[in-house]
Amino acid sequence: MASTTRRTPRQLTFAVLAAGAGFFAMTQSLISPVLSTIQHDLHTSQSTVTWVLTAYLLSASIFTPILGRVGDMIGKERVLVAALLGLAVGCLLAAIAPNIGVLIIARLIQGIGGAVFPLSFGIIRDEFPPARMSSAIGAMSAIVAVGGGLGVVLAGPIVGLLGYRSLFWIPALIVALTALAAHLLVPESPVRNPGRISWLATVLMSAWLVALLLAVSKAPQWGWSSTKVIGLLLVAVVIFAGWVATEIRSANPLIDMRMMRLPAVWATNLVALLFGGVMFALYGFLPQFTQTPSAAGYGFGASVTEAGLLMLPMLVTMFVAGLLSGRIEQVFSAKAQLVAGSALGVVASAGLVVAHDERWQLGAAAAVFGLGIGLAYSAMTNLIVKSVEPHHTGAAVGMNANIRTIGGAIGAGLMSSVVTSHLQPSGLPEEAGYSHGFAMLAGLAVAAVVAALLVPTVRRASRPAPQDVTPTPDVSPEPVAVAGR
Repeated sequence: MASTTRRTPRQLTFAVLAAGAGFFAMTQSLISPVLSTIQHDLHTSQSTVTWVLTAYLLSASIFTPILGRVGDMIGKERVLVAALLGLAVGCLLAAIAPNIGVLIIARLIQGIGGAVFPLSFGIIRDEFPPARMSSAIGAMSAIVAVGGGLGVVLAGPIVGLLGYRSLFWIPALIVALTALAAHLLVPESPVRNPGRISWLATVLMSAWLVALLLAVSKAPQWGWSSTKVIGLLLVAVVIFAGWVATEIRSANPLIDMRMMRLPAVWATNLVALLFGGVMFALYGFLPQFTQTPSAAGYGFGASVTEAGLLMLPMLVTMFVAGLLSGRIEQVFSAKAQLVAGSALGVVASAGLVVAHDERWQLGAAAAVFGLGIGLAYSAMTNLIVKSVEPHHTGAAVGMNANIRTIGGAIGAGLMSSVVTSHLQPSGLPEEAGYSHGFAMLAGLAVAAVVAALLVPTVRRASRPAPQDVTPTPDVSPEPVAVAGR
């Protein structure tokens, strides 16, 4: 019976999922290096153009767990198609945006595409046998990580040849084609979790996320001790408490808090928060460091393209590590990979503190951190997927991705505050600002190592892993976290 529901080989299903997730990850970082170009072209201010990033971050943070839950309820394939179409429409609107207001609205629409992450990982769990699931998740995690870094690398050459609007035209076309391919080729979900959406929980979750991310994204401009930032953080805490209480009492929770209490889940989410802060900060500030004019006493005066190329070692190592992570899990467990990935973040960040005078030193640190990203991304997703019931996969993975995004916003905000705390008369940051910022990131990575050590050891099932056969909706037995049973 199960074989009649398969509409395409697993390899082709994976290729479609990888295209959607990879291009969404790319749209996260494509815009960062060209904000000044957009500001000039649309005749707006620096504070306003930052909303091109903030709006996208807020939207993705809200839609990722919500649509992940909807996919668990009504079917992951159809929600995946809808998320990809939302991303394509947002890219198209951004490409023709006549002013900054329309561009910000377009970025809000693009955020709908954030749901491709939990939906893709959920489809992998549904369609792949346990013997192949870890390697498939590792490969998908590598593609997601590389997609984010590739945006930084490609932004300069694309803008130089075709203009910044091509950063939206190209993804719009490719994502639209990917949505069509997903509709035609990705099999519908055999695993469902019927229920209803708790709209009160949805509103409360959206509200605390907006308050929190708005506070951390504007803190470098308003000041961390400003009344507005402190007020928003307090509002976020109060609404968060109300959201948790609502979810606990709800018969149809958006996020099942019993699932979130599993040691493997909350500890992995804590690593995601800390590791995400380090990763997003390095994505944003390592290129800025290289673009600083050498007259400032540091930096290399690199162009956007040159700064992006310096990130290539990171892309190569994270892709290789991600591809290998699932294949080596039998001898190097997901927990061990998570610890190792976080530790490599410590090495890379600490290395940047003491050695950043030559381009090769930055490239070497980027390569080391790329290894850490490749291992940590895959390990986090594998740990979450294997610790929750199949019908909770979308919501659980979506929340993990969301927490990574929140950590990224906090890390980038903290890094911006540290780097700009002391400025030269020219307005450029002092070199010590970057050194202190890299040291702070090393501290966050150390905390991520400690959190990774808290993840419970996973006990494998004693019987041999199933052979490569067509899966049924029930993919048990799975590795079970001893402490989470």
